[in-house]
Amino acid sequence: MRPVASLLVANRGEIACRVLRSAKSLGLRTIAVYSEADATAAHVAMADTAIAIGGPKPADSYLRVPAILQAAHDAGADAIHPGYGFLAENEAFAQSVEDAGLVWVGPAPKTIEEMGDKERARVLASAAGVPVLPGSARFAPGTLDGLEDAAENVGFPLLVKASAGGGGIGMRLVESLDQLRKTVEATQGLAARSFGDGTVFLERYVRNARHVEMQVFGYGDRRAIHCFERECSIQRRFQKVVEESPSPVLTQELRAAMARAALALARQVQYRSAGTIEFVLDDDSGDFFFLEMNTRIQVEHPVTELVTGLDLVAMQLRLAMGDDVAITQDDVLQQGHAIEVRICAENPAKMFLPSPGRITRLVLPQGDGVRVDTGVREGDSVTPYYDSMIAKLIVHAPTRPEAIARLLGALAATEIEGITTNIAFLRRVINHETFRAGRTLTSFVDSYKADLIG
Repeated sequence: MRPVASLLVANRGEIACRVLRSAKSLGLRTIAVYSEADATAAHVAMADTAIAIGGPKPADSYLRVPAILQAAHDAGADAIHPGYGFLAENEAFAQSVEDAGLVWVGPAPKTIEEMGDKERARVLASAAGVPVLPGSARFAPGTLDGLEDAAENVGFPLLVKASAGGGGIGMRLVESLDQLRKTVEATQGLAARSFGDGTVFLERYVRNARHVEMQVFGYGDRRAIHCFERECSIQRRFQKVVEESPSPVLTQELRAAMARAALALARQVQYRSAGTIEFVLDDDSGDFFFLEMNTRIQVEHPVTELVTGLDLVAMQLRLAMGDDVAITQDDVLQQGHAIEVRICAENPAKMFLPSPGRITRLVLPQGDGVRVDTGVREGDSVTPYYDSMIAKLIVHAPTRPEAIARLLGALAATEIEGITTNIAFLRRVINHETFRAGRTLTSFVDSYKADLIG
C-alpha cells in the first residue's frame, strides 16, 4: 500500500471541512479543490493547499474527474477522500483514483457499483439472508412490457425507484394502477438526468413506516462491526431532516436483529470503510426490510460519533493509510442520546424551495453537548449551485428528553440573517408532541404540515 502523507478532499462545504479536521488531527497535509463560486470558501481557507478545478456548476468542477485527478497530481496528493454527494458513490471515479496510483478512502469500486445499483443490492441483501420488500425487475426507458403485471405482483401502494438513485432522488409514490405508467416514465426521465441511468424498479411501499439505519465499518476481509442505529424517519420529499440515536422504538432484541442483518450484508460483500445499511421498519408489524446501502460517510454520521465516541472519518483515513483500526464489537458502546438537525437555506412555506443569498449575520451555538458542523462563515453566500445546507446542529445528553431540551436551546441561540432558513420549522418539529413521544413516521411532515409550517 502506498504511504499516505497528504490527502485531497474531493468535495466542498461542511463535509470537506469535516474531513479536513480529521486529516489534520492525523498529521496529514491537506489539499482542497474549489470551483469559481467557492474561491473564498471555508474549506479552501482551512486546507494547506487549494487548487481551482473549474466553473461554479458541479458539472464544470466537482464532477470533473480529470480536473480532480490533475489537482491531486499537481499537489502531490497520496490519497483522495470523496466526502458525500458528488462523486462519493461513483465507482468509475474510485477506480480512476486507484488506477492513478492514489489511495481511495472508501470501499472497493466493485462494492460501490454493486450497492449503487439498487435492484442488484436487493438481490445481494436477499442472498445474505436480509429481509427485503417485494419488488420487480428493472424497467429501462421505452421498455415497459409487463409493467402492470409486475405492479400487481408487488402490490399497491408502491414506490417507483431509480436503480441508480440516492439521497431520496428518483423515488415516486404510486397509489393505484392508473397512475403507474405516467409515474414510471417521469421517474425514468428524472433518473436519466440525475444519474445517467434511466432504469427503475418497483418496490412495495410501507405506509406506516419508520426509517432506521445501521452504521457499519468493514475492514475489507469479511470482518465488520456495527456502530448502532440512527432513526431518520422525519423527512421531506424522501430527504432526511432530523436524525437521532438511539431510535426511540427499538427494543434490544430488534436492535440486535437489525445489527445482525446489516453485518451479514457487510461481510458478504467484504465491505471496507464506513457505510450505512438502511432499513424500513413497519410500525404496525415491527418487521424491518432492507432499503439500500450507502457506500460513503453519511450526512448524519455525527449522531453516531456522539453516542459512541468514535471518529468515523479518522477511522476511514487510518484504514486507508494501512494502520491497524481493529476496533472490535465489544469496543463500541452506545451511550446517551444524540439528535441532529440540518439547518438549510430554504423556505418551508414554499415547498422547501432553496433560498440562496448572502449571510449577513451568523451566530452558531456553543456549549457542553453541542456540536456544529458547517462550511460557511458570516459574509459568505449560499449559491444556487449546490445543496442548501448551511450547518448541521448536533446535541448529546444523557437522555432523550435532555437532548431535546438541549437542542431547543441551541436552536434558540442560532441567529442567521440575510437568507430564509428552516430554523423555525425545526423548532416546531422538535417541540411537537408526536416527536417528543417518539412516535414519528416517515409521513410525519405531511401529516402535521399545518402545525409545522403554519
